[in-house]
Amino acid sequence: MRRSKLYNKQIQTPGYDSLKRYTIVEALELLKAMPTVKFDQTVELAFKLGIDPRKSDQSVRGAVSLPRGTGKAVRVAVVADGQQAVDAKEAGADVVGYEDIVDNIKGGWQEFDVLIATPDAMKLVRPLGRQLGPRGLMPNPKTGTVTEQVGNAVREAKAGRAEFRADRGACVHVPIGKLSFSAEALKENLDVVADAINKAKPTTAKGTYIIACTITATMTPGIKINTKELVRTKE
Repeated sequence: MRRSKLYNKQIQTPGYDSLKRYTIVEALELLKAMPTVKFDQTVELAFKLGIDPRKSDQSVRGAVSLPRGTGKAVRVAVVADGQQAVDAKEAGADVVGYEDIVDNIKGGWQEFDVLIATPDAMKLVRPLGRQLGPRGLMPNPKTGTVTEQVGNAVREAKAGRAEFRADRGACVHVPIGKLSFSAEALKENLDVVADAINKAKPTTAKGTYIIACTITATMTPGIKINTKELVRTKE
């Protein structure tokens, strides 16, 4: 496979070894030392988990508020009425409505990054699964986007909230910020994500849970992290 000039320069960064497993601090320092591009790249963690995603009792899904944020403006839409709609507006939601929002989504409108709904509103939102599901926008209690406390949910989403879900290959991808963040800020977000992944471990999962983890930016090669640094609970 032919690689770009940028990639070839990046893998020549002093200390980089595609097979080595680095400490978190080493991995972040190496990532920030690599030749970069003009735009601010997103930094992402990729986990390989010891679960069987075909089994319903071994799903891994959740959301976590990043203490240093995501580095991007988050557009939040809320489906609620009454006092909960008022709470959502006061918390800073970009769009608040009820049947009107649902009708707009049916018509193809999806100009939001997070959709929050009250439990009562889900009777309207649930039929939108085909439109929202593929983009990961369907509200879900596990990610805190179906809730009575819409004000808190809006504030968390605006502050920086990362959702995660294991795919069919038992892999989880979670953004932890931008490459322009300091190494310390990225580590704070990384630690919170690692905690959340550990807490989401299914009780039926046996053996090693976090099999592998790689950190990467949008246009960089992956850097492997020593999984011992990521374990927060006994396996």
